[in-house]
Amino acid sequence: MDKQHILDEIKRTAAENGGVALGRLRFFKETGIREADWCGKYWIRWNEAVQEAGVTANQKSVAYGERVLIQKLIELSRELGHFPVQAELRLKARRDTGFPSDATFKRLGSKRQRVSKILAFCHEHGGHEDVIAICHEVTIRDDPEECGSSSTLGEFGFVYLLKSGRFHKIGRSNAAGRRERELAIQLPEKAEIVHSIRTDDPPGIEAYWHKRFEEKRKNGEWFQLDAADVKAFRRRKFM
Repeated sequence: MDKQHILDEIKRTAAENGGVALGRLRFFKETGIREADWCGKYWIRWNEAVQEAGVTANQKSVAYGERVLIQKLIELSRELGHFPVQAELRLKARRDTGFPSDATFKRLGSKRQRVSKILAFCHEHGGHEDVIAICHEVTIRDDPEECGSSSTLGEFGFVYLLKSGRFHKIGRSNAAGRRERELAIQLPEKAEIVHSIRTDDPPGIEAYWHKRFEEKRKNGEWFQLDAADVKAFRRRKFM
């Protein structure tokens, strides 16, 4: 492997990364140039190669505190609308030089451990109801590596969205469709079941949606929702 080729690749990838050199692992992924191709042949340390190439060194190796990592996960979860998978963490780090590498988040533990820490943070600091809802979607079923022989989830139920005329009702039931059909019989206008969310915490999830649409409440569990509100509810399959 020619030394000048490595220097040229450092400069090229740095230019594509906003003028900042890539870390050695990411450089390998981007170029296929292995550590063995330069370490001990041209330089001892990666920062020596970067310095000779004349580009700005990557500062992302600075240690991140756990609180910062949690806040970064919260920000990305809001941006995506769901809890990020490893590939999304990697992509975010490639596009945003101020975002930690995906490997850094392993310090927070497994997926379930990360969610647990985020929930603890959100409950301690107000204004994170949307992130709490996202975290509730992360279940043992979504994380096969954490699955055991038995489930720790409680009894499942449903939180449903029912439409009658111009209004929507948000309620809960232990059986999908049963409560909605009962209500449909009692209503003067035709009722339509818009969507049901499966959950192991029907009272908590119902309360979340009631609070989220509080400003649009008309009477009891009835709300005057717009298309965006309905779309937000229908995105949830499990909470």
